[in-house]
Amino acid sequence: MTIARPRILFFNPVRHARQAYEALQSVASTEVVTSTSRQEFFFDIKKKYSNIQAIYRTSASGAVAGNFDKEFIDRLPPSLKFICHNGAGYDQIDVDACAARNIVVTYAPEQVTNATADLTLFLLLGALRQLNPSFNNLRQGQFKKGVDFGHDPQGKTLGILGMGRIGRAVKLRAEPFGLKVIYHNRNPLPEDLALGCPYVSFDQLLAESDIISIHTPLSAATRHLIGRAEIEKMKPGVVIVNTARGAIIDEAAMAKALDDGHIAAVGLDVYEKEPLIDERLIKNERALLVPHLGTHTVETLANMEAHAMENARRAVCGEELLSIVPEHLPRAK
Repeated sequence: MTIARPRILFFNPVRHARQAYEALQSVASTEVVTSTSRQEFFFDIKKKYSNIQAIYRTSASGAVAGNFDKEFIDRLPPSLKFICHNGAGYDQIDVDACAARNIVVTYAPEQVTNATADLTLFLLLGALRQLNPSFNNLRQGQFKKGVDFGHDPQGKTLGILGMGRIGRAVKLRAEPFGLKVIYHNRNPLPEDLALGCPYVSFDQLLAESDIISIHTPLSAATRHLIGRAEIEKMKPGVVIVNTARGAIIDEAAMAKALDDGHIAAVGLDVYEKEPLIDERLIKNERALLVPHLGTHTVETLANMEAHAMENARRAVCGEELLSIVPEHLPRAK
């Protein structure tokens, strides 16, 4: 009798790591979800997907199912034991609801680092130099007309809010430009991870930084971590860069401060209510905006896909997983 291979349901097709996908098919039955809405998926999960063992998802999976919140998790079949997320940020998944159902969540924390740090530097330098107005003016035949002066990075203080993998990669990229780097975390880092970067309090970072770059994960504690009161503590003429999650900043407060001139410029890859963006940011030429492209390179996406699929393969084969979200790791006694 032929033993049925474990089923892995993909919420997004694999576009780049095709060789890894084909290798996965040798040990598992893989299929891309055909449900076109959350309610249709809830219907399909009763029979069509009733015996899946793992789900592969990306940050774009919400287009079909919405967030993997408690309602979603509670509807999953008893056979489902793993959710393998293709990305470093997993705020779209209720990991506590997963733990209550004995569902393990994995993620891809290291694969996103370089591409996101590279884009951060692009946004930082572009916002500091006030390049955005020149892009539109040039295409409208206004060569170097109506373009304000930018600023050099040398001697400026860059405050990194969240000194994790990406924050450290940004620090290493920023220093050759002559930026002085400080950081704030919930707790100071060990010396080897701080890379010689001074730790400062949250209020110090707000008050002393010429440029603030956001790299904290989104959680209940960090939602609107930067709002009107925090912006008022910043230097007049501050530059804000965000490649983490939009909701860490109160977007409306940021847009107002940008219009008022307290914030000189912003470089944003993420937004509070994606794909919606505050209209004031769209209209303000001092806002350098890109549509959540932090990891949008062929090489990085291929590495992310391959990592998430390797977690899925190991999951259904009973092997040790590569990267479990911290909330699901065994706690030391």
